Amino acid sequence: MDRRAPPTRCAVITPILSKRATRGVPERRGPDARLEEAVGLAAAIDLQVVYSGIVPLSEIRPATYLGTGKVEELAGIVKAEEVDLVFFDAALSPVQQRNLEKAWSAKVVDRTALILEIFGTRARTKEGALQVELAHLNYQRSRLVRSWTHLERQRGGFGFLGGPGETQIEADRRLIGERIVRIEKELEQVKRTRGLHRKSRKKVPYPVVALVGYTNAGKSTLFNRLTRAEVMAKDLLFATLDPTLRAVALPHGTRIILSDTVGFISELPTQLVAAFRATLEEVLEADVILHVRDISHPDTDAQGADVDDVLTDLGVDPQPGGRVIEVWNKIDRLSPEAREQTQNRASRADVGDGPVPVSALTGEGTDNLLALVERRITADRVTVAVTLPPEDGEGLGWLYRHGEVLERSIGDDGQVHVALRIPPDRAGLIARRFGARRVHPM
Repeated sequence: MDRRAPPTRCAVITPILSKRATRGVPERRGPDARLEEAVGLAAAIDLQVVYSGIVPLSEIRPATYLGTGKVEELAGIVKAEEVDLVFFDAALSPVQQRNLEKAWSAKVVDRTALILEIFGTRARTKEGALQVELAHLNYQRSRLVRSWTHLERQRGGFGFLGGPGETQIEADRRLIGERIVRIEKELEQVKRTRGLHRKSRKKVPYPVVALVGYTNAGKSTLFNRLTRAEVMAKDLLFATLDPTLRAVALPHGTRIILSDTVGFISELPTQLVAAFRATLEEVLEADVILHVRDISHPDTDAQGADVDDVLTDLGVDPQPGGRVIEVWNKIDRLSPEAREQTQNRASRADVGDGPVPVSALTGEGTDNLLALVERRITADRVTVAVTLPPEDGEGLGWLYRHGEVLERSIGDDGQVHVALRIPPDRAGLIARRFGARRVHPM
């Protein structure tokens, strides 16, 4: 007998503000795309969407966000569809949320709350759970308003000596504050541990390449294709949350650490950006950043702009030519005509800057991507020739571990000649290891 509770019946409401309401700032994506993404967010935590609709707005009402007529109209729909939860795809104030819950006799969650809920279900590691809890507590603290009945009870105090005591809301705020301090201390330890890991990785000549992108752009599928790993990859918003790192060998033997990070989304709650800063430091420290875009999505340009905004907030210049390479994923979903246009657009870009059209699903274009990553990483490296006696097998192994061996040959005198590509700061190390007379620039 299946004892599982029936899925929560959900209505999705997407308000679309007029140009006047947004003070002339145009929306990056159309109403239908906004609504589709909102329904996808609800589906990401298994809500049963029984109604979804777009509400045009000329202004935001302080009390209910929507106009009175629209609130009453939606109340009828909520009752008729037996809706348990309404997902309001915008940021609501505590007062607006409370008033809408009274009007609709249903639980109301805004965009921030739903994304926090999704992240909470996706966190698999202790670090991920701590980051989500920190973001959730900061959100809860902002929702503590005196109009909630359970927050108006008095606590503590005896007779005339104890005074009025501490109100429930003050106690809740204090407990939340104490928990936030504890989590921040734990996350600071996580940050220090990550810093030590990065420092130890820098002792080994492995550059870091980070994957970033809009949620559901195919980052994890590409990660699996390049590393032959089995990270969870589903057609689902925020399918993966915790960062994953794997070593990858590039075409000429250069080894890198590839890092898969959390997906971004438009209007990503500021609490989450702040909470996940420890994780996103992997992006800040990366030698190369691969910005993965779903080129088949009708809103690919808007999604790309949203990711660029987050990168800019983190202090990363998203423009091509720097550390960022755009990866145009899912070309297998394009029609032959659209694919040809995409390839032509990519070919017109400056060589070495990208973008690189790929299909993470079929592997098409991934060889070109790895080759470009290798060129970008080795652009500032120098090539040296090292001569070894034939019996120095240990020295030969040392060269393979500390540089990129381009060519190896044996001369007439039996000496082993190695052409090696290395970072400039390693030239002195190699000269000390083998002797300056055995090392020559090429």
